[in-house]
Amino acid sequence: MGAMANSPNGNAHHGGGQPEKRKIARIEVDRTLCIGSATCIALASEAFALDNENKAVVQPGWKKHDDETLWEAAKSCPVFAIKLFGEDGKQIYP
Repeated sequence: MGAMANSPNGNAHHGGGQPEKRKIARIEVDRTLCIGSATCIALASEAFALDNENKAVVQPGWKKHDDETLWEAAKSCPVFAIKLFGEDGKQIYP
């Protein structure tokens, strides 16, 4: 396999091949679980922000981050409030 590189559209791909397909198609934050720790923001600042109730909300720019960064941001949530969904609509995390 070749070295990882970024394509012009921001998707990571392996040298000489097609861009790697995105696994994350949708993100949701469960506001009843969110405690506003903001670890998601520290890791993916264009994907998450805190609203006026100090709850995380998904930002329109979330797709600027690669899947790995979004996974790390979701995994950093101490109360598992961030849910990731695949293209088939099924929850893939947690």
